[in-house]
Amino acid sequence: MISVNEALEACLALSKPTEIEAVPLQQACGRVLARPITATRDQPPFSSSAMDGYAARTEDVAAGATLTVIGEAAAGHAFDGVIGQGQAARIFTGAPVPEGASRVVIQEDVTRDGDQITLSDALDHGFHIRPAGGDFCVGTELAAPRILTPADIALAASMNHATLPVHRKPVIALIATGDELVQPGDTPGPDQIIASNSYGLKALVEANGGEARLLPIAADTLDSLSQMLSLAADADLIVTIGGASVGDHDLVARVAAAEGLERSFYKVKMRPGKPLMAGRMGKSALLGLPGNPVSSMVCGHIFLLPMIRAFLGLAAGPAPREKAQLAVDLPENGPRDHYMRAELSPGPSRVLVTPFDNQDSSLLTVLAMSEALMIRPAGQDAIPAGTLVDIIRL
Repeated sequence: MISVNEALEACLALSKPTEIEAVPLQQACGRVLARPITATRDQPPFSSSAMDGYAARTEDVAAGATLTVIGEAAAGHAFDGVIGQGQAARIFTGAPVPEGASRVVIQEDVTRDGDQITLSDALDHGFHIRPAGGDFCVGTELAAPRILTPADIALAASMNHATLPVHRKPVIALIATGDELVQPGDTPGPDQIIASNSYGLKALVEANGGEARLLPIAADTLDSLSQMLSLAADADLIVTIGGASVGDHDLVARVAAAEGLERSFYKVKMRPGKPLMAGRMGKSALLGLPGNPVSSMVCGHIFLLPMIRAFLGLAAGPAPREKAQLAVDLPENGPRDHYMRAELSPGPSRVLVTPFDNQDSSLLTVLAMSEALMIRPAGQDAIPAGTLVDIIRL
């Protein structure tokens, strides 16, 4: 068995960034920007008013002063005259500031009578002008790689980009294996169960930027599994679920080897998730997950998600960890890293973490209630409540 870190390094070595494609701006949110984009214009492209009011020369603005209104400027409709001594122009938010004007007097500080305005005795001190290029200038860069947010999309649009260069979504083929499985909605036989892992993993893949392809369940025969692997041959990553242990009916390693698998490792020093396998088969990476529902989902967070990030050109590395304070005493840990399902609660100084009592790898109900995985290193001694521990939020 190898360590979790060694297994993750091997998985990431199998995961190369996908090619770059251009997508319309309106379809780019949530995608990964593959290379930087730069502004093609200044924003704003002209000095503009930040308020509704009157544009005037700074030297003419004084308490009680009277000015003559000679025009109007609205957003999209500039006043093309020049503001001279003793003059002003009605102006609205977003409108270009007329030539000669250097200050906007807010309308609350003005009394108007025909073409004459009188400034109040208690003038606002602001100039209320947004300078040209005050937001960004030509050449300002939106850095990559990054997962594009709604704010990024608005910025890219303002920079005048109609399409964005993003990494293609990696195609992840999911193959559940085993005669004991039937699809949700079907009627299982007396010795069968419902396939759940593949649906949880599909949701995990799609929530994190991948394109999941759910294949039919592979029966416990060499021919069936070989057929499913051939259907997945064009995927970036093939994920098998179950069939990777050491029983007589665990066929994934045998069939994958016959199909040319170059195996990177088999078995990881962790719980849940020991019977994990990875390698390369043709043009695809292959990740063989355990069949127990919780094992496959935990390994999905620890190995599959970092692989997807690597395919998307994001920084390759383990799932982000943070420190939490243990809320209960725990006995010594066994010989494998233990990823314990846990719930979180507020603490006086930092978040508290409480592992569930039952950590059986078949209990999806416990996983569904979990907010984090609490990580205990292999061979760790008993630890008391209050100890700082590492967690991965789910």
